[in-house]
Amino acid sequence: MSTRVALITGGAKGIGRAIALDLAAQHWAVAICYRTSAAEADKTRAGIVERGGQALAVQCDVSDPVAAKHFAAQVEQHWGRIDALINCAGPYHRVNLFEETPAGWEEMFAGNLHPIFYLAQAVAPGMKARKSGRIINFSMANADQMVAQPDVTAHYIAKAGVLILTRTLAKLLAPHGITVNAISPGFIDSGSAPPEELAGMVKRIPAGYVGNVGDTVAIVRFLLSDDARYVNGANIQVSGGWGI
Repeated sequence: MSTRVALITGGAKGIGRAIALDLAAQHWAVAICYRTSAAEADKTRAGIVERGGQALAVQCDVSDPVAAKHFAAQVEQHWGRIDALINCAGPYHRVNLFEETPAGWEEMFAGNLHPIFYLAQAVAPGMKARKSGRIINFSMANADQMVAQPDVTAHYIAKAGVLILTRTLAKLLAPHGITVNAISPGFIDSGSAPPEELAGMVKRIPAGYVGNVGDTVAIVRFLLSDDARYVNGANIQVSGGWGI
């Protein structure tokens, strides 16, 4: 069998990086993209190779539909296939709804929701032809609750949209041997939030502690495995009970 190939958005750091390194240890070929984190991307690329994988790191803004499709085509041309699309990119900012700007509002949808649509369209033909494939999208632990979010409104709506898009893609692609699932993290120590901020959240987490990237990587590993061949359209919470 040919080397399995994964395309990971937001793979230069955080959860995306942890997934990339884990796949490398399983001898996957891993393509990551980044917008501005060139130094982190170089480290991740080197880490993939050190762990036994093949690596490709490309500067690409996947919120641009042309750039997203070009990136997917570049990966397919480089390795001849894409077996897994893992959408980890998920920028956010915290601002009250009545202080949000039109540009800020659009940015949240462009960064969190639109790339999943663009890239799913791009990778689906090859996956259909091979009658196999995995797509994993990242939402957030309480996005299915539809609660008020005054300070992260657009981001929250986009993450709720990710769940709808995930289920729609699952229904369309299941007949072709492709699974599409969502992972919804809660508070994860991925390096993106200050330790003191995470520590302050512990009292809100029923499990009593903040998760780490390994908790999320384990779910990705499962969803990519043959053990998950009949899991499709699911939303898996990785939150220690927060947000349910």
